[in-house]
Amino acid sequence: MGAGIGRVKAVRLSELEWEPFGWIPLQDSDPRDGDNRLAFDWGDAHVNVISHTLDEVVPVDGGLRCDVLFRHDTHTQVLMTLDSEAVVAVAPARIDFSDPADASQVKAFLLRPQETIVLHRGTWHWGPFPLGSDRVNLFNVQGLRYAEDNSSVDLAAKGLSIDVLV
Repeated sequence: MGAGIGRVKAVRLSELEWEPFGWIPLQDSDPRDGDNRLAFDWGDAHVNVISHTLDEVVPVDGGLRCDVLFRHDTHTQVLMTLDSEAVVAVAPARIDFSDPADASQVKAFLLRPQETIVLHRGTWHWGPFPLGSDRVNLFNVQGLRYAEDNSSVDLAAKGLSIDVLV
């Protein structure tokens, strides 16, 4: 993807595909359970329920447009869709979108109700946004002071918007 509107096809969530961006919680009987840890540099882990609605995004033929990505450098984040299928777009923490080619590293995933993801610190993310309804409610674990650590990149301003196809 160069400058302009790129496209990415959302795929079903899998452990291997998700690995560069975080992890999927494991059963407690899995010997790997505990290999990954949540991190909250400010010691402000907080649990709540948040929502995203279709009013927040631009619909496009076959999907939704991703114009902005966000990240948190001081903490990991846990998200579980509660009541709707959803789509999330992510990009590795190591990129800064100073090079238009960085947009080619954006990936998108479909989430079923009650699927849970953990974002590594600094992972760029958009959504999850609902599919098949106007709203998705999300169980959310993140830093209470997330607003003080909520960096963003305006893809639209850089000419790098991405149509997330579902």
